[in-house]
Amino acid sequence: MTSQVRGAQLARLLGQWHALPGRRRSPDYAALAGTVRGLLADGRLPLGVRLPAERELAEALRISRTTVTAAYRQLRESGHLASRRGAGSWTMLPGTHRVASTGLWTPLDDRDMIDLGVAALAAPPELVPAARAAAEDLPRYLGGAGYHPTGINELREAVAAKYTARGLPTSPDQIMVTSGTQHALDLVLRLALAPGGSVLVESPTYPNALAALAARRARITTHGLATDAAGWDADMLLGSLRQGRPKLAYLIPEFQNPTGHLMPAELRERMVGVAHAAGTDLVIDESFVDLPLDGTELPPPVATFDRHSRVISIGGMSKPYWGGLRIGWVRASAPQVQRLAAARVGVDMASPVLDQLVAVHLLADASAIVNARRTQLAAQRDALTDALARRLPDWRVTVPRGGVTLWVELDGPISSALARAADEVGVRLAPGPRFGLDGTLERFLRLPFTLPAADLVEAVGRLAAVRYDLDRAGRPRWQEPAVIA
Repeated sequence: MTSQVRGAQLARLLGQWHALPGRRRSPDYAALAGTVRGLLADGRLPLGVRLPAERELAEALRISRTTVTAAYRQLRESGHLASRRGAGSWTMLPGTHRVASTGLWTPLDDRDMIDLGVAALAAPPELVPAARAAAEDLPRYLGGAGYHPTGINELREAVAAKYTARGLPTSPDQIMVTSGTQHALDLVLRLALAPGGSVLVESPTYPNALAALAARRARITTHGLATDAAGWDADMLLGSLRQGRPKLAYLIPEFQNPTGHLMPAELRERMVGVAHAAGTDLVIDESFVDLPLDGTELPPPVATFDRHSRVISIGGMSKPYWGGLRIGWVRASAPQVQRLAAARVGVDMASPVLDQLVAVHLLADASAIVNARRTQLAAQRDALTDALARRLPDWRVTVPRGGVTLWVELDGPISSALARAADEVGVRLAPGPRFGLDGTLERFLRLPFTLPAADLVEAVGRLAAVRYDLDRAGRPRWQEPAVIA
């Protein structure tokens, strides 16, 4: 069944859809159509959604119906909208585009770009030897059916040992292997959250987590993060748990995505106690826990303070190792792991045995691999921050002590407009509103430092030129929007 977006909802998503001050404005209908295309390109407006009637959207935006009619006509002409008399208009995929592996859109003739939309590293050199060793181990498993809903014992033992080494005693029975961290989150939501349940998340937060919550029809409330190094406001976060008493809270305490903040130990302990009193389960995303930089010491895991099975931790191999290795995990109580396995059987049965064996060999060499990643990331982070300071000094950056991203405060609410303009010069961006709700965060931009330093410096140079052009007089050009992952 086709879902529908109401006029007020679309108005919030559209935000400041007019051209920027200081630039000769395009016609209102063209600016409106271009902003809708931008929402479609970066996934904030999905395929198959019925748009509001022309009169309803005109009233929500306080513009003439003629303007909306012309914008809808332009969207139909570009292949982004289909309409049928009496049935309305709904979003669609243009014939010149395809759905990429990220789930978002990209042109069929996608040119070679500096892609700052994806916060992930290329594979380490140790991956190929690990794959060869895994292939040699595989015959030990070929006599069985190959279905291991909680994961093969070797990998569960290796992951449990990682937690124990961090000061959190863990047995293999508390580990369930999944097909990536996103899959782990989806399974936990199936178990812990009924459709329509209330969830507290940080703002900004990981876009795919918001998508998973939307799929569960969750009622989402947010706790805003500060832009400085402090990150979480303890009183506000704990107050949101006490007063809202959400069924679940999704948090990223280690080098939060996208801000890079690190939650202090004292707040972790208080948060677990308040969550228990409020009846809230905590889903703790540890995707970046292996990537502290500059010798930063990590606080104890959040689950260290858990005495009542209120904390479910999820993590995986994507960020420190490689996104193409779809291995993640859940750490929870042994009974919760068994319930997750029962729920999983109706979804995908089990993770590939060969991939799990590759993960076992990579984890055995974790110290060397991860230390090299940290050195690489620190150098690339410094190259990116230095380039921003030189070329875009009005942008505000708090340098993170770990993770893979900068959360940049821009010099105006221009994030989406900048992303569309940057695409024209071969730079792909993830604008701030991708990381929030209802079109907010237009003053922010996530910039990963996972590409080689030379590419990052070149990208900043192009962004500086684009930022300058946004304030110059001149008619904007429109191109097909591309994927933001």
